[in-house]
Amino acid sequence: MASTLKESAYLPYSGPEEFILEWTDRIWVRRGIGLIRENYAADAVVHGAYGTTTGVEGVVRSTLTRINAYPERVGQGEDVIWEARGDDAFLSSHRVLSIGAYTGIGHYGPPNHRSFRSRAIANCLYRNGVMEEEWLVRDEYAIVQQLGLDPQAIARTLAFDGGQGRILGDTAPADVLARGESGPRENDHRRACELVLDLIDRVWNERRIDLAEDYVVRDLCLHTSRDRTVVRPTGYQQELISFLAPVPDAVVQVRDVVAHEHPEHGVRVSALWWLRGTYCGVPAYGAPTNTPVELMGCSQFRVVDGRITHEWRVYDEMALLTQIVHARGDEPSQADRHTAGGFVGAAGSPR
Repeated sequence: MASTLKESAYLPYSGPEEFILEWTDRIWVRRGIGLIRENYAADAVVHGAYGTTTGVEGVVRSTLTRINAYPERVGQGEDVIWEARGDDAFLSSHRVLSIGAYTGIGHYGPPNHRSFRSRAIANCLYRNGVMEEEWLVRDEYAIVQQLGLDPQAIARTLAFDGGQGRILGDTAPADVLARGESGPRENDHRRACELVLDLIDRVWNERRIDLAEDYVVRDLCLHTSRDRTVVRPTGYQQELISFLAPVPDAVVQVRDVVAHEHPEHGVRVSALWWLRGTYCGVPAYGAPTNTPVELMGCSQFRVVDGRITHEWRVYDEMALLTQIVHARGDEPSQADRHTAGGFVGAAGSPR
C-alpha cells in the first residue's frame, strides 16, 4: 500500500502508480524531455540490452532521438507493478505498449512510414521521487521486423559499431525474495512469488516442460517477443521450447522480484531475469557459433487462485542476434550501414 511509504517517495501524486504514469506522460506525450533531469538522478545507472550506462544526459539524448524517429508514437502504460523499498523508495515494473509509425529520421535512417507495435518493461528504483537505477528491456525485434528492415543487417552494424557491453554482474542474489538487484525487499506475496520462481526453476531451467500445466490455467495467454501471443498450456510449452532450443544449455537467473495485488487482476509478479548460455543449438539466428551469449529479460505474471493466467515476456532478440553476429565475424557492408542508418545500441529510456 502507498501508505507504507513516506509521501516524499511519490509526491506530488497519490501513489507510485500515478507517479510513474504521470511522469512518463509529461516526458513523452507533452515533450518535457528536459524534465528527465528532474526525474533521474545526475548519476543515474541504466542497465539496457547492450550494457550499462551512467549519467542522466545519455537518457536525455536517447529520448530526444527516439521521439524524433517516432513523433506520432503512443506509449500506453499497460501496468505498473510496484513494491516499497524501505519507507522512502519503491521499485516499479512499468509495462508499456508502444504503437506508432516510423515517420521521422532516426536510428534506422530515413522514414518509411510503416507502422509498428511493441512492448517494453522498465524496472525503476525511485528514492524520494528521483530515479536512481533502471533495468529496461524492449522488444526491438518487433519494431525492426514490422518496419520491413533486415534484422541481420541491423545486427551486423550494431555488432561492430559499439553495441557490446556487460549488462549485469556475474553474482546472482542468494535469495531473491529477500534481496534483489535493487536491494532488500519485504518479501510480500510470498506464495505468488514462489510459484513464479518455481516455474522458472523447474519448467524453464530443469526443462520439465511437461510440468507447465501445474502452474498455469487452461486459458493461459503468453505475450512474447516479436509482438506474438500464444494461448493454452500447449502453446506455452512449445514457445518455451522454441525460446530455449537455440541456446540449449541456457540457465535463467531471476535477479529481482516485484509483486503487488490488484483488486480485480489478482497478484501481479514481475521477475527480472538473466539468461546465459551457448549458441550451439537450432540455427534460429544463422549458423551456430558455439560461443557464449547473455540476455536480460523481464516477465510479468498475473496470478489468480494460485495459478498463472497471463505472462508478458519481454526481451531484446536484436541484442541476442548482435552477440551472435559479432562472434561469427559478420562485419557490416556499406549497404548494411545505410539500412541501419548508423544505429548504435545504447541504454536509454524505453518509454
